[in-house]
Amino acid sequence: MKQYNVTGMSCAACSSHVEKAVRAVEGVTSVTVSLLTNSMTVEGTASDSAIIEAVTHAGYGASPRGGHGAGATAGPGGSHTSGGMFVAEEEALADRETPKMKKRLVASLILLIPLMYVSMGHVMWDWPVPEILQENHCGIGVFQLVLTGLIMVINQKFFISGFTSLIHRAPNMDTLVALGSAASFLYSSYALMAMTKLQALGDTMGAHHYLHEFYFESAAMILTLITVGKMLEARSKGKTTDALKSLMKLAPKTATVIRNGEEITVPMEEVQVDDEFVVRPGESIPVDGIVLEGSSAVDEAALTGESIPVDKEAGDSVSAATINQSGFLRCRALRVGEDTTLAQIIRMVSDAAATKAPIAKVADRVSGIFVPAVIAIAAVTMAGWLIAGETVGFALARGISVLVISCPCALGLATPVAIMVGNGVGARNGILFKTAVSLEETGKVDVVALDKTGTITMGQPAVTDVMAAEGVTEARLIAEAYALEQKSEHPLAKAIVAYGSSQNPDAAAVDEFEALPGNGLVGRLDGIQLMGGSMKFIESKTTIPQEMRRAAEALADQGKTPLFFAANGTLSGMIAVADVIKEDSPRAIRELQNMGIRVVMLTGDNQKTARAIGTQVGVDDVVAGVLPSGKEEVIRRLSAQGKVAMVGDGINDAPALTRAHIGIAIGAGTDVAIDAADVVLMNSKLTDVVAAVRMSRAVLRNIHQNLFWAFFYNAVGIPLAAGLLIPVLGWQLNPMFAAAAMSLSSFCVVTNALRLNLLRVHDSSRDQKRKKKEKEVKTMERTMNITGMMCGHCEARVKKCLEALDAVEAAEVSHEKGTAVVTLKEEIANGDLKKAVEDQGYEVTSIQ
Repeated sequence: MKQYNVTGMSCAACSSHVEKAVRAVEGVTSVTVSLLTNSMTVEGTASDSAIIEAVTHAGYGASPRGGHGAGATAGPGGSHTSGGMFVAEEEALADRETPKMKKRLVASLILLIPLMYVSMGHVMWDWPVPEILQENHCGIGVFQLVLTGLIMVINQKFFISGFTSLIHRAPNMDTLVALGSAASFLYSSYALMAMTKLQALGDTMGAHHYLHEFYFESAAMILTLITVGKMLEARSKGKTTDALKSLMKLAPKTATVIRNGEEITVPMEEVQVDDEFVVRPGESIPVDGIVLEGSSAVDEAALTGESIPVDKEAGDSVSAATINQSGFLRCRALRVGEDTTLAQIIRMVSDAAATKAPIAKVADRVSGIFVPAVIAIAAVTMAGWLIAGETVGFALARGISVLVISCPCALGLATPVAIMVGNGVGARNGILFKTAVSLEETGKVDVVALDKTGTITMGQPAVTDVMAAEGVTEARLIAEAYALEQKSEHPLAKAIVAYGSSQNPDAAAVDEFEALPGNGLVGRLDGIQLMGGSMKFIESKTTIPQEMRRAAEALADQGKTPLFFAANGTLSGMIAVADVIKEDSPRAIRELQNMGIRVVMLTGDNQKTARAIGTQVGVDDVVAGVLPSGKEEVIRRLSAQGKVAMVGDGINDAPALTRAHIGIAIGAGTDVAIDAADVVLMNSKLTDVVAAVRMSRAVLRNIHQNLFWAFFYNAVGIPLAAGLLIPVLGWQLNPMFAAAAMSLSSFCVVTNALRLNLLRVHDSSRDQKRKKKEKEVKTMERTMNITGMMCGHCEARVKKCLEALDAVEAAEVSHEKGTAVVTLKEEIANGDLKKAVEDQGYEVTSIQ
């Protein structure tokens, strides 16, 4: 993918013509032009020279854009450095037009004020003028001619761009302005010559008549008002990229590296991979790296949107542009330049802005034919009024009004400004949309599938319950368990070790440690033999009271794993361990449901444990016994219910993320470049999934408002300007007011998009359920417990016989678990399912 800067574009028609010209170049597979950022993204094998030549031939300018290639500079080690990249990106986004237009506007206003004073104040309301102009109709005309001519020279850009586009048979908004202004000036010049002739012949009354045929002030006012509108639009467009520019400014300019044992300050461009660097309190971390020495709290809000600082110590990773708040850190550089997390985020936001949302295609199609259609309507309007018997001046005023009120810019900006602002707001909150398509489609999902481990839960076990046996204190139970589990490599042991170290960090570990078959551990501490493990293992060594058995079964029903401990053959108690549910998961799931989205949990746990966790968090449905390789098949089935978003960690969930309509990678941290995901969430908070949906819906709503305004404005404005309401209501639109309306239309669209900056992405008070176009398909699922299956051939046989039934959509069979999870398209009796399996020689013990 290559990016280019494009110059000379003024409206949606321009971007449409540039796209058409480049698309015709051999080797170009796709092209997207952004009027907002004046950039172009091209995919294919075409050379830079061929692409630039096509743009130039279309009447515009183009040059390769830095940042993704040409703009990045290579450091001493050969890797790209961030300095050149960020400078190139900032230069590409820099607002160069507003200062130029401001100068033009000031000069135009200085000349326009006396022009309007004479043309309107004196002629219409008899305001006083210098003696040389009193009763001097020709002098007044020449005065207006000179001032208007100067204003036209100051604003010659409209004429150069407009008529150049017309010559290339690609008329744009500048063409409309140039035609309207030029027509006013030329007709007024003709009226001035006719007046001069009559005055020379002594026909004072006839000459005075032509004084009211002057449209010099209209020509000047049109150019000035359009310049005002363009300046307001440019300033507003500049604000839409504020989020991206603020990200670029986060990059430190220098770094303190250790070279030959000494600390030296070097420019960012000179930092290489494996360099050691130091960061003191209050300083920004220059590149991505790993902490070698020291500990500190690091503010990562700039990247993740999380306001609470994160504690860092030796072995932890740090990211560029985050701020060291308290301690001294010595780190080793792992990723520099384009490879840092900050650079990847900037590239992702920038690339998303360069893509087009599907909804923009409607406006693009209209923009391609809009300007020629307006010119035709203006010509027909003038001809119609002349045929109706009106004067040339009246007909010309109506035609000019049609030309200058029409606004293709509002159509072209309606979508990209909202996309750019939405991406910026998302990036500030740690939500990264890779393309405009993903930003539009995320809000349209009907089903959200959540991977349980690491998404709904923390992804690592923790102690949830401690129950000491009679005569044993909790402190003693925890101390014995901690001493025994310190030497175990089992994942559940880590939970007890973490819990024990927080209670008594100085406790000693056991001697003579041994891990026994059957989930058991033994060891000796101060002459006492300690044992720990499953209920089955411990009950073979000692007696477990019924009360504790029942408690263990209750905990198991909740998805927890009870572990028992004994000392010298006497039960010490039970500690339950589980993958703890994230604090925000139930609220996030509830908010998704309030938005009208069905929430499904995917897990490899057995049905009983999965149902327990599903009930705790409140999901609509649970699909249990799913292996990582089977998630993609589940997503395919869920797609029958509508658009599906899959939320996972982006590693073993890659096939499912790709299969889903929208793949959301949660908890990406520094690894934001996850290929399989459409949306990347920097944090591990499930509420960010809700925020992404909320952001998408807000952007889509904003785009609809912009498009409605753009279409409505032109649908009402053009007939009004053409004078169609004069016979009915007597409403007549002066060309100057038409120009003012046109100037404000684009400004309104951009300003409306900027309102997205006020969106509170975690505020659920305004959530609404999305209306579904299709009737929701209800999925039914049953789990069959089957005995007799011994191998993969047995699985295939059971799967084939079940899926042969008309009511069965799919069956997931596991001989290891002895289950078949059957997804139904319609109701079917359990007896029919049982008969199908037992006819193959297997026994069905139960159906849930």
